[in-house]
Amino acid sequence: MMCAPGSIKKGPGVRKVLVSGAAFAATCLSAVAVPAGAGATPSPTPSAPVPTVSPSEDTGTIPPSGGPETGGTSPSAPPTSPGNPGGPSGAGTTDGVVSAKAVMVTPRLPKSKTYAYGKAARQRIDAYWQPAAPKAKVKPRPAVLVLHGGYWLEGDKSGWKYFARRLTRQGYVVLAANYRLAPAAKWPAQRNDAMAALAFMKKHAKVWNLDPARIAVVGSSSGGMLATQIGTYGTGTRQVRGVIALSPPNNPYLAFQDGLKLDATPAQRKLRRAVVDLVRCTPGDAAGAACWKRMEDTNSASHATPGDAPMLLMHASGDFVPVTQSTGLASALRAAGVPATVRVVPGEMHASDLLNDERTYSEVLTWLRTRLR
Repeated sequence: MMCAPGSIKKGPGVRKVLVSGAAFAATCLSAVAVPAGAGATPSPTPSAPVPTVSPSEDTGTIPPSGGPETGGTSPSAPPTSPGNPGGPSGAGTTDGVVSAKAVMVTPRLPKSKTYAYGKAARQRIDAYWQPAAPKAKVKPRPAVLVLHGGYWLEGDKSGWKYFARRLTRQGYVVLAANYRLAPAAKWPAQRNDAMAALAFMKKHAKVWNLDPARIAVVGSSSGGMLATQIGTYGTGTRQVRGVIALSPPNNPYLAFQDGLKLDATPAQRKLRRAVVDLVRCTPGDAAGAACWKRMEDTNSASHATPGDAPMLLMHASGDFVPVTQSTGLASALRAAGVPATVRVVPGEMHASDLLNDERTYSEVLTWLRTRLR
């Protein structure tokens, strides 16, 4: 794994480590893996955060993948599933786990707290920001809302902590949200939660010195689909400046169909079952009108209209969530006059694993800078 230009340098939070007794090697962490009833608004305020564990003192390095903090795999072996809990075998992985063969370096720890944006246990959001020096006048910073993957069934915001740390070093405020999961919560609870988390972020913007007019959403896998829903639901640009979605299943009905093919992978079959759990019905000839209505509502392209948020949609060439999940959405957005870029990265990565590629992370960073300046 290579480092993005300028990501390894002398300074606070970075150490040189001797590897193999003869050479120096450093590998930068390039990624993370990695929202009470319908329409409810956030009720708690940042002045009363829910209990959270404070970050430990920054040592300049992070635990290897597979440690108790990441729940990943050994750095000497590839992950058992590509990506995060939204990946093929989902259940045992964490959105944002990155494995490295040499040394993993994390940026200086930002300030972080966990807040409740609703009454449900899953309606929690982690904030990461670099506080200004006492009496210093700092302009409000651009911000990023992050949504984790996990087939809409699993996953956790904590998997994005290292990605959040990298972005705070670049001058962003980052908030990573959990959301209610299927099948306990039926669609559109997940979208409602994502929108509620965004509203909470804007309402309390002064707490983290973020600019509510300069927010982008980044989501992976099922979280990527929720990100594109934010960008298209209503008038997207009234919500956010842009959306970056990594391996998003933007059309769940298409995923439902793909999971029935004879050559479907285990991950595609799991995604098919997850779609049924999400809408709590099985699309088919016997499905009622309510089922089909919910099914159509999950398709982000069905909400595309002029004024939606510009999008960067990314897949790997061997991704179990194929690029066709984004080409349809991109076509609908472009037809409405909305900029939409689809990128295919060589390999079999999924979701946040795409950010392991130096060029992909650089493109994400450049895109954020362009949209949020």
